[in-house]
Amino acid sequence: MTPDSPWLRLEQVTAANVDAACGLTVRPEQSAFVAPVARSLAEAYAHGSHAWPRLVFDRDLLVGFVMGSFDPRSPVEAFRCGVWRLNIAAEYQGRGYGRFAVAAICAEARSRGERRVSVLWLPGRHGPEYFYQRLGFRPTGELFYGQVAAELRLA
Repeated sequence: MTPDSPWLRLEQVTAANVDAACGLTVRPEQSAFVAPVARSLAEAYAHGSHAWPRLVFDRDLLVGFVMGSFDPRSPVEAFRCGVWRLNIAAEYQGRGYGRFAVAAICAEARSRGERRVSVLWLPGRHGPEYFYQRLGFRPTGELFYGQVAAELRLA
């Protein structure tokens, strides 16, 4: 599967798919590095217009969850535009779904006139650091809540 597959798509979270979304789980060793989808949806609800939660589908198969954050007025640059959460179901990792989801956030950022996308990660052996670095994110030297801040400049 490639990130540009015509069968990959994002969908909004709805009453019809929220239970399936909350059932998504990452690999056990990754659970310390990303919040469960249910918590992400609660945060999306609490943050209203700044959160951009979406489900990742391959045809009719739910494979992941991604949430962007778009708050151009945030006093913290790292929180103005970025990948807030990314959960790819354990059994579907390594197939390009995460790359597709991050590319979708970058496309949304471009459509909003943004020139950079940020992400935060907890350092650790099973964390997402290398995934994001392979996509071109570079640490900024900042730390927030014990997490490394990184950015990707958009062309």
